[in-house]
Amino acid sequence: RAKEKRVQNKFLARYVSLPNQNKIWTVTVSPELRDRTPLVMVHGFGGGVGLWILNMDSLSARRTLHTFDLLGFGRSSRPTFPRDPEGAEDEFVTSIETWRETMGIPSMILLGHSLGGFLATSYSIKYPDRVKHLILVDPWGFPLRPTDPSEIRAPPTWVKAVASVLGRSNPLAVLRVAGPWGPGLVQRFRPDFKRKFADFFEDDTISEYIYHCNAQNPSGETAFKAMMESFGWARRPMLERIHLIRKDVPITMIYGANTWIDTSTGKKVKLQRPDSYVRDLVSWPSEDQV
Repeated sequence: RAKEKRVQNKFLARYVSLPNQNKIWTVTVSPELRDRTPLVMVHGFGGGVGLWILNMDSLSARRTLHTFDLLGFGRSSRPTFPRDPEGAEDEFVTSIETWRETMGIPSMILLGHSLGGFLATSYSIKYPDRVKHLILVDPWGFPLRPTDPSEIRAPPTWVKAVASVLGRSNPLAVLRVAGPWGPGLVQRFRPDFKRKFADFFEDDTISEYIYHCNAQNPSGETAFKAMMESFGWARRPMLERIHLIRKDVPITMIYGANTWIDTSTGKKVKLQRPDSYVRDLVSWPSEDQV
């Protein structure tokens, strides 16, 4: 049974049809606040717009917020992506730009989480005029893979579980094979989700949402697999390209207290962009998390 708490601000949820017939599931919060640059948020691997629910009201208090399911994920269309890493990345980036054009958004504050951070950075390289500020939250795919195994940070259990099926299948194939037991697998490997969303849902709604986001044709998932060297690293690391973003585009990098992403990436980006605004913020665990 779901609790009564829900998004309080005015919002609009609908499909945005692109010229190539693909559809992007889009949620806009506080659409009436048109006088400030809107915030556009891009979710991570295996996610969707629903995972932003805890942040929607606060982030749309003073400006319009747009979030959407990436092409190939969630409720958006699931086309066949190119099988090479550059082609797959370009397909994602082009779909974001076509979505922006269709939405009529002149410029935006662009926030990306995990895979979304990687794609938001790639977008900013190609379309800097559209980005007023780039915000990266635990961005995936930045560092080069270390040659020394001792330098590799141990990933959490759920990442190891996903990585265990790589090479044999797409990363989330185990969820599709599990069928009706899929939501239970999500709950087993990510019990933190249920705790995190407890104010909104007292049942297994969030586990079921993640399962259904990933139980369909693995379109975006296949593209992600083409882009990665292994689950933690990209074939085309973004640290090798971050200098290509125009100097006047400010960048803020945020790392959570329990992130498995390399938090030194922010300092490395600063070194790559000495004449640009780059701020990196790292949260520290609270006493009950230590």
